Amino acid sequence: MIDREQVRHVAHLGRLQLTEAEEISFTKQLDSILDYFQQLNELDPLLEGVEPTTRAVNTVNITRPDILKPFEDREALLNCAPDREEDFFRVPQIMG
Repeated sequence: MIDREQVRHVAHLGRLQLTEAEEISFTKQLDSILDYFQQLNELDPLLEGVEPTTRAVNTVNITRPDILKPFEDREALLNCAPDREEDFFRVPQIMG
């Protein structure tokens, strides 16, 4: 159980100025949060041996393999550039 004195102490550490109503409200809210964590702690013995998961359903990576291959029509690609110099794209200079 958290009390208002602890809420005041945490507010002081965080350089927060709380009204009396805020202290009462935060005391109830923080107490509720700590109760929830206590419920989660009670699950630890029940979950021994259960593998951690990121999803409830197993998924398979369906992306295609990344295969490097040259672009067939290099000249057409270079002709689309706003500015070009021989076989390269010309871009504005960004560093002095």
